[in-house]
Amino acid sequence: MNKIITIGREFGSGGRELGRRLAEELGFEYYDKEIVTEISKHTSLSEEYVKHVVENTPHSLFPITVGHSFTYMDDYTIKRIQSVYAAKDEIMKELAEKSNCVIVGRCADYILKDYNPYKIFVYADMQSKVKRCSERMAPDEKLTDKQLVKYIKEIDKRRARYYEFYTDNKWGDKRNYDLCINTTDTVIKEIVPVIAKMFR
Repeated sequence: MNKIITIGREFGSGGRELGRRLAEELGFEYYDKEIVTEISKHTSLSEEYVKHVVENTPHSLFPITVGHSFTYMDDYTIKRIQSVYAAKDEIMKELAEKSNCVIVGRCADYILKDYNPYKIFVYADMQSKVKRCSERMAPDEKLTDKQLVKYIKEIDKRRARYYEFYTDNKWGDKRNYDLCINTTDTVIKEIVPVIAKMFR
């Protein structure tokens, strides 16, 4: 069976960078936004629509978990959303079967649970996340620290809702992961070689 590493991460923690660098260090395939592109191809839906579906809490899907209440949506909308989720599951499993890989986000740890992935969660304190986001933001997109804090909290709340709806597990709970990495005041490229040793 291939080695599969899944990365869950708080916004601004550097989880995406860690995943990419880890894949490069190990010579593994790396999947993140590529999954959205593949879902779009499979469903003939726009990447923007697919991204919206896979990054927001579902409204009315198929019964992923029993007991959730669903708001009313027309059949066509429900079928489109169902097609996105079905394609996402299928594509992730195909990627896992194809080669060793690192997959960032999108409930990969849950979807691929039968493939025994190594589950990593990346987090940091708010000050560090604000600093990292500020450094990487385009000049014309500059936000104040206060605005960034609000934005980071909104993104993380959305990720938590999505993950918990889809998996019935608590997002960021250390009991759901094999390794939790605090990137506060950390240079990610310096810690990746150490983490990579675990998979050699």
